[in-house]
Amino acid sequence: MTTRSFSVSRYAPERGPLAKLTARDSLLRRLDWPILLSALALSFIGSLLVWSATRNRTELNQGDPYYFLFRHALNTGIGVALMIGTIWLGHRTLRGAVPILYTLSIVLILAVLTPLGATINGAHAWIVVGGGFSLQPSEFVKITIILVMAMLLAAKVDAGDQLHPDHRTVAKALTLAALPMGIVMLMPDLGSVMVMAVIVLGVLLASGASNRWVLGLIGAGIGGAVLVTALGMLDEYQINRFAAFANPDLDPAGVGYNTNQARIAIGSGGLLGSGLFKGSQTTGQFVPEQQTDFVFTVAGEELGFVGAGLILLLLGVVLWRACRIARETTELYGTVVAAGIIAWFAFQSFENIGMTLGIMPVAGLPLPFVSYGGSSMFAVWVAIGLLQSIRVQRPMTA
Repeated sequence: MTTRSFSVSRYAPERGPLAKLTARDSLLRRLDWPILLSALALSFIGSLLVWSATRNRTELNQGDPYYFLFRHALNTGIGVALMIGTIWLGHRTLRGAVPILYTLSIVLILAVLTPLGATINGAHAWIVVGGGFSLQPSEFVKITIILVMAMLLAAKVDAGDQLHPDHRTVAKALTLAALPMGIVMLMPDLGSVMVMAVIVLGVLLASGASNRWVLGLIGAGIGGAVLVTALGMLDEYQINRFAAFANPDLDPAGVGYNTNQARIAIGSGGLLGSGLFKGSQTTGQFVPEQQTDFVFTVAGEELGFVGAGLILLLLGVVLWRACRIARETTELYGTVVAAGIIAWFAFQSFENIGMTLGIMPVAGLPLPFVSYGGSSMFAVWVAIGLLQSIRVQRPMTA
């Protein structure tokens, strides 16, 4: 069996300081720079868009026009530090810590359902930790689901005992994924559950599991959506969002206001936009939640089709390089982890941008790397760290 362990010996036969320096150089060469630079560029563009959307919002920025700019930059810095830490630990080391991470995730999302939880924008999905900071545990559950399913589905395959995960393993993996998803649904945080469902589907497809599981999962998802609606498990604001999506002219001053104003903002940008900080919709604060869920409207209005297209291009580079990492790794575990991240980023980006264009229902999902929000920023940078670790630790060809 081909060895999968990463060794710097072929790069650094010397010992001592020179060997350490050469090893560090080889690590830097192994990093996927296109995905790293694209993610950094997205975060930088996001900081400008968040700043534009909040510099005049005195009721939010506490009288400091740079308040959200500094915090977005801080979140990005912490996220990059978490990425570095993830690369240093390695996805294989984290594989052994998955049971601990899974248990911690369950504890955190259960804490949201206690008096420690807080309701923001209709979703009881947050824990306020003080100092104006809050934590959304469901963002980290996305990572946990990817890791726990990858650990189970790839264990016997990477050991050489099986060619594909057996039915018992798949059932166990789905059960462990369903538990946190069910708790998040109780918050209710429908948007996060939708992302998690797509992650599970992507993981199954990449693992080589029987197509019957994939088809069964899709059928169960459709049936579950019908059942949740029939039992009235959705809050009124969630039902109104879907109603507004189905009929854009429904209550334009109420439930349809966000999407109508979003389309007006994006449509007014034209090819090159009105210029940063010069958008009338953004300056006039006509689009709600413009620094978070609807940040893409700032790009559409102030940077125009070109600026919005640049964001799409950078997201495309991230997904493209992630696909290469998934394809080139020689272990199923790495492939499945990368595939789960790809499904996560692709669907969440499509849903966020789609809801601003009116082609998807409003689901309260941030745009990866761009939207303001600490928990989301930390989670996506940890995901980048996992992708980089998979690339760094892959065996080198002769």
